[in-house]
Amino acid sequence: MELKILLTTVAYLLGSFSSAIIICRLMGLADPRTQGSGNPGATNVLRHGSKKAAIITLLLDVLKGVLAVMLARLLTTDEITLAAVTLAVFLGHLYPIFFHFKGGKGVATAFGALTVLFWQVGLTALITWLAMAFIFRYSSLSALTAALITPIAMFWFSQGILAYTFVTVLITGFLLWRHRSNIRNLLSGKEDKIGATP
Repeated sequence: MELKILLTTVAYLLGSFSSAIIICRLMGLADPRTQGSGNPGATNVLRHGSKKAAIITLLLDVLKGVLAVMLARLLTTDEITLAAVTLAVFLGHLYPIFFHFKGGKGVATAFGALTVLFWQVGLTALITWLAMAFIFRYSSLSALTAALITPIAMFWFSQGILAYTFVTVLITGFLLWRHRSNIRNLLSGKEDKIGATP
């Protein structure tokens, strides 16, 4: 029990480091929370910061999820603990204790964490995102489609491990909620496409 609590806490704290805010500060760019959508994530940094900052932000957000679950896997094989750690690092990104609980949407961090659980799930999500982005040019639509497919992929590749499937469904629910404004914009035709100028 103590190990589960420790690993979950560490995962949440790791997730709470907002890569977008930190990178923008280090590179002398405007706080992403004050620009565009106000979301401290790679897409907003790309539109209102720089391509280099956006790439670094994306990689660090993925890395948070990877490190949290990888550390847990080194110390335990308990499926409930691993699922809890996956959820904790994701929630840390969404509600970071170091930044007044106002974080990003969590797509990259969720991808990193779930990929460590089952690489096939991460690959499925990545292929889905890339295909949707190539066809429709909407980052949010790509993320939403990948999120909806991910629980099915997790159930299939984990051979029905309930803890992993349940936490993936929870993450998908949070992703849909965090993208609610994007969904409204998509439906009304106001969503910015990838590469669009601010």
